[in-house]
Amino acid sequence: MKAAIYYNNSDIRIQEIPKPAISEGEILVKMKASGICGTDVMEWYRIKKAPRVLGHEMAGDVVESKSGKFKVGDRVFVSHHVPCNECEYCLAGNHTACETLHKGNYDPGGFSEFIRVPKINVENGTYLLENVSYEEGTMIEPLGCVVRGLGLINIKKGQTVLVIGSGVSGLLNIQLAKLKGAKLIATDISKYRLDMAKKFGADEAIDANKNINIKADKVIICTGALKAAEQAFKSIDRKGTILFFAIPDRNIEIPTLDFWRNEITITSSYGAAPDDLEEALELIKNKKINVKGMITHKLPLEGIQEGFRIVTEAKESLKVVINQ
Repeated sequence: MKAAIYYNNSDIRIQEIPKPAISEGEILVKMKASGICGTDVMEWYRIKKAPRVLGHEMAGDVVESKSGKFKVGDRVFVSHHVPCNECEYCLAGNHTACETLHKGNYDPGGFSEFIRVPKINVENGTYLLENVSYEEGTMIEPLGCVVRGLGLINIKKGQTVLVIGSGVSGLLNIQLAKLKGAKLIATDISKYRLDMAKKFGADEAIDANKNINIKADKVIICTGALKAAEQAFKSIDRKGTILFFAIPDRNIEIPTLDFWRNEITITSSYGAAPDDLEEALELIKNKKINVKGMITHKLPLEGIQEGFRIVTEAKESLKVVINQ
């Protein structure tokens, strides 16, 4: 079968690799759509494990099944990271801290013709797509991460929320925070993305290169730019919360006096738990969150190098999806 082997952002090769064989409790999925995530192009993060097949926002058709849960022909979204539901973290409701979740994956990755889904992923992380397209299905995992992140910071109706960075994750955070009744202010350095922020619900969209003089109850950082963290500390109000939804590639300096005197909370979120993914699926299915409008490019597997270029350059694009 064909698979896209990642060596670095500018070297992704379509190669023939063996089609995986499934064991008891597993399913084989033919990939129909797989999204390119912003973390896929974080070269400093990904290159450590290269060469490998990336892709973790995958939807497709079950073509073989040794599981009683799914049958051939089922349309599914498959989560790559799933918890064990047995460790101390899972039992305490902290599924994204589970070691199994951090180590697990499917085989080989979403940027391939066929994917073997391990038994634990079949049981804890595979969902039927009903009234949801394959392309919309690729947005379940990104939205699930947003569901989890916003669940940690308790946004209330009427609060002011500043979203720094208006790419895919920023726009999803804007939409979901808007559903919660917040006032949304978005920033970015791109006029295109500022326009998209307004389109998807931001009350204000501000050029990040300008002097931003606001105070927000919550600040959500959706870009790895170091200046985003600096802006977050300048913009957070007393008793406010900063959520690192994205992180910079280096350590940051915390203004400890403000942090202490103003009782600022700093937190982060990683990944999504099964409940988050189920909620994300329902939000998409019920058209509460517009993910379809965020898909700006669709490319075949053979065009994945172009897809990585589009995502890396981050010009007039949002979600790029690989189709088969």
